[in-house]
Amino acid sequence: MSYRPAICSMSLGRAWAHSMSPKLTAAASASLPGIEIFFEDLLYLASSFPGGPTATNQLLAAHQIRTQCNTLNLQIMGIGPFNNCEGLLSASARAQKLEELRLWFEIARILGTDIIQIPCTFMTEGVTGDLDIVARDLREIADLGAAQNPPFKFAYENLCWGTFNDTWEKAWAVVEAVDRDNFGLCLDTFNIAGREYADPCAVDGKCEGADVTFRESMRRMGRTIDVKKVFYVQVVDAERLSTPMSETHAFHVEGQKPRMSWSRNCRLFMCEEERGGYLPVLDVLRAICDEKEGLGYKGWISMELFNRSLVKEDPNVPIEHAERAMKSWRRIVKAMGWEDKIEPQMAPRKVVSRVSEKEVENIDISARL
Repeated sequence: MSYRPAICSMSLGRAWAHSMSPKLTAAASASLPGIEIFFEDLLYLASSFPGGPTATNQLLAAHQIRTQCNTLNLQIMGIGPFNNCEGLLSASARAQKLEELRLWFEIARILGTDIIQIPCTFMTEGVTGDLDIVARDLREIADLGAAQNPPFKFAYENLCWGTFNDTWEKAWAVVEAVDRDNFGLCLDTFNIAGREYADPCAVDGKCEGADVTFRESMRRMGRTIDVKKVFYVQVVDAERLSTPMSETHAFHVEGQKPRMSWSRNCRLFMCEEERGGYLPVLDVLRAICDEKEGLGYKGWISMELFNRSLVKEDPNVPIEHAERAMKSWRRIVKAMGWEDKIEPQMAPRKVVSRVSEKEVENIDISARL
């Protein structure tokens, strides 16, 4: 097995500023072989159809995305995030999430992927961090996914601003407690380093004693996690703030944790030190991928970028970010010594225009898979 680069559709422009079709075209033009579908993009596309984002229109949007990806030779490697589905205290809220999940199964089948990404909850009300309850909720989701034909896998991710399970160790504890073959991890270099190494509220941008404690954490991770439970990896860095995050900072949002505000505005592709990247994200990637000192992971490496640059209403945003992603990928390959562990570099692909309205009309959505 080799390493393959992918990019999250949101990393090519946020949905309210950039529609899906040019983003897929940009990814293909830059020779990215894989695409991770950010649900927001699918929902915005569904909203553009008559009637708005109904379940039927969400399926129609999935068909349209799959058709264009097939034409562009883009493999859809996953969809997410399926948010805030763990530790729910309300029985009706749990039932609603499970009903939502059933629609996601249909969407994922149409897209041709078997991976659904689940981030740890960032809700602060109506939830508990009790591991038994969290595991119960996620085990039910895993069992529903396993019963599908074909079955689905779930990649659980710690968010550095998560309410409870904000570190890789806590996320791994959840995966162990769920104890299902189809429930594993999405390991994200930013969310790992952004919680245990970085502190956007600190003058130096780092947690106290970060250099030592983070190095120890990465050693533990390399000895602890079962690599068979790592379903895919997301790679991204972030810029150090020129002034610490505070209530008067330009990126501050009332009610939002500082790390989330920092994340939404300041992520960078990996190896973009010239843009201010400072997190030890290559150390995280080595702990995940090194065959001797780390987990020995191989598979999809997806770039998931949030940044203020993604909301610029400039038609060049998608291709600029796709090209930055591929430049980042080449730097990662060199830094990691992966030259003989990746697929041969593909020539830029011939791209096509957006799927026509006539093609959309001809899609049969009566057979809900």
